[in-house]
Amino acid sequence: MVGEIVCRDVVKRFGARSALDRASFAVRAGEIVALLGPNGAGKSTALSILATLLAPTSGEVAVAGCALPREARRARRHLGLVPQQVAVYPALSARENLEYFAALQGLAGDGARSAVGRALALVELADRADEPVARFSGGMARRLNLACGIVHRPLVVLLDEPTVGVDPQARERIYELERALAAEGAAVLHSTHLMEEAERLADRVVLLDRGRVIADGTTRELVERARLRPRLVLRTARPLPGGWADGVPGVVADVEPAPAAEPGATSERSAVLTIDSTASVPAILERARAAGGEIDDVALHRPDLADVFFHLTGRALRDDDREPAP
Repeated sequence: MVGEIVCRDVVKRFGARSALDRASFAVRAGEIVALLGPNGAGKSTALSILATLLAPTSGEVAVAGCALPREARRARRHLGLVPQQVAVYPALSARENLEYFAALQGLAGDGARSAVGRALALVELADRADEPVARFSGGMARRLNLACGIVHRPLVVLLDEPTVGVDPQARERIYELERALAAEGAAVLHSTHLMEEAERLADRVVLLDRGRVIADGTTRELVERARLRPRLVLRTARPLPGGWADGVPGVVADVEPAPAAEPGATSERSAVLTIDSTASVPAILERARAAGGEIDDVALHRPDLADVFFHLTGRALRDDDREPAP
């Protein structure tokens, strides 16, 4: 049996509202896919369906070759779910928590002991294994939460915002753990609303908005499909004259209107240009100086997932709405 996730035209309704609207995507074995979208996009609903906690209203869903919801019981043996809220018992030790979750997955005896030891080593908690979880830092509790979800070495791993509220060091360790799981052949689906997290971690990104999959691919593929170009922002001491960038090779859009000056900086102006490539930057800076603009600051913005999302939806990728409760 191979770890994989398949969703085809999945619909999930709560009353009159659709949390998922014909959503289709897949995750292959050995792949990390980021399910990216603002709160209310349908991410948690999708994970709940894949984790067999909810049944879809319509559509086809398969996890590790098991059709859902018909084969939900068999699918659970191959699933690892890491919820957003830490779901461990603070009065128990890390080892006791893992032993309990291993037992829930049918592990016993030497097999359970081996699985618990491996999970503790994987999340680097072996030296704290017998301490009560109540003494753990937030990052340690998050790592234990992940260990409890993968103690049985699942073929499919579902993570719902696993880095919420953790420090940068703990976040990096969680990323390393996910990469290790994928390297072992697991299909890893990582739900997040953090664009930078998706770009850094995932092999591929599925953009979800209002229950619909609006894009699927690598960051580079999504930027290229949207035909987005870099933007150059110049902040100058004096306004640049109209048409100052005309004829400069590589400038593909007119200078945008300068934003209003900040209080206390009435002489400062900004100009924004869309450019073909970064090779044109030196010529642009030289033209700005020749036009009388004393340059105070230069910033180059390369297109990213947030730009793709805005291009496709006309709004920013942000936390706004909440998903309906099941």
